[in-house]
Amino acid sequence: MGKKKIATAGGEEATTETKVAVPAVSKKKVDVGMLFVQSTYNNTKIILTDAKGNVLSTSSSGAIGFKGAKKGTPFAAAKVGEIIGAKASTMGMKEVSVIVKGVGSGRESGIRGFISKGIVINSIKDVTPVPHNGPKPKKPRRV
Repeated sequence: MGKKKIATAGGEEATTETKVAVPAVSKKKVDVGMLFVQSTYNNTKIILTDAKGNVLSTSSSGAIGFKGAKKGTPFAAAKVGEIIGAKASTMGMKEVSVIVKGVGSGRESGIRGFISKGIVINSIKDVTPVPHNGPKPKKPRRV
C-alpha cells in the first residue's frame, strides 16, 4: 500500500508506512447521513454526506496510496470504508443510508469496512445504471 524503503547510511533498509490522518475532534456534529459508494473495475470512491446531500468527507482507493490494479481490489475498498467510518464517528454520526453505484469488486467490502466502525446502516440502495436496450448496432457491411 503506502510502504517506502529508506536506505540509511549503515546499509540497513527501514520501511515506513504512510497513514491517512483522521481528525480527533470534528467541528461538525451530524447524527444521520448518507454514504455513496461508487465502485468501478479500477477504483472505489466513497462519499459521506449529511441528510440533505452536502458532502462531509470523501476518499478513494487512489487517495490512500493504492496504485494500478490494486485500487480495484476489495482490500483497498475496505481500507477506504474504514477511513470514512473513522471520520464519520468523529462527527458523531449514528446511522447512515447507503447508495451503491457500479459493478466493481469493492461494493460490499467498502460497506463492511464502514460498518466496522460501529455505525448503523438503515438501508442499502443500488442505483447502478442498466441500459434498457443499449446502443443501435452497426449497419451490415456492403461489399
